[in-house]
Amino acid sequence: MKLTKELVIIGTFAGIFFLLFGIAINLFALYVRRHPTFTWQMSEGWKTKGDSEPSDAYISSMRFRGAVALWMGSFVMVMGILTIWSALG
Repeated sequence: MKLTKELVIIGTFAGIFFLLFGIAINLFALYVRRHPTFTWQMSEGWKTKGDSEPSDAYISSMRFRGAVALWMGSFVMVMGILTIWSALG
């Protein structure tokens, strides 16, 4: 089946968007994996006086969330590549 020129442009644009969105998700996920206490400091750290740290369970939870986000970002990137490939193929 031959796609019209407009559908090829729309499909290519959508694929590029998914690809860039997947890259952004992966960058965020890598940051969360490397700095799991950052979100705690932004959301809870300012509420306490003195030195306070997140629990080990919180840190483990954030690292797990970063790993899940890496999988999701990779999936979105693959979907973007497949969308571009199907639009141009």
